[in-house]
Amino acid sequence: MFAIKIKRIYDEPSKEDGYRMLVDRLWPRGVKKEGAHLDEWNKQIAPSPELRKWFAHKAEHFKIFSERYRDELKEKREELYRIKNIAVSKPLTLLYAAKDQKINHALILLSVLQQIGLKS
Repeated sequence: MFAIKIKRIYDEPSKEDGYRMLVDRLWPRGVKKEGAHLDEWNKQIAPSPELRKWFAHKAEHFKIFSERYRDELKEKREELYRIKNIAVSKPLTLLYAAKDQKINHALILLSVLQQIGLKS
């Protein structure tokens, strides 16, 4: 099993990133698609548009946002297993655009992925 890590899409790509997956529903501002060095843009695993808009990256909403996003992820088990299984064969970096590195959906997604087992 290789590591799964998170990284801002605005940070420089590196070899250690392995498989680079953007996990935002919207394309990040100021990033050119050819410069992103993505293996995949996974909009499906991102928070719903309604939840994302409600959260608005406000620290006081993060606890409730986290709970609601975890609930949304329960409906995406197959996709979670697919993502987790990518890390079986190579390092995986989940990319996000949020400015705040301590309150963002990628942290929650990483936590959920770390808690689930591999599907045979």
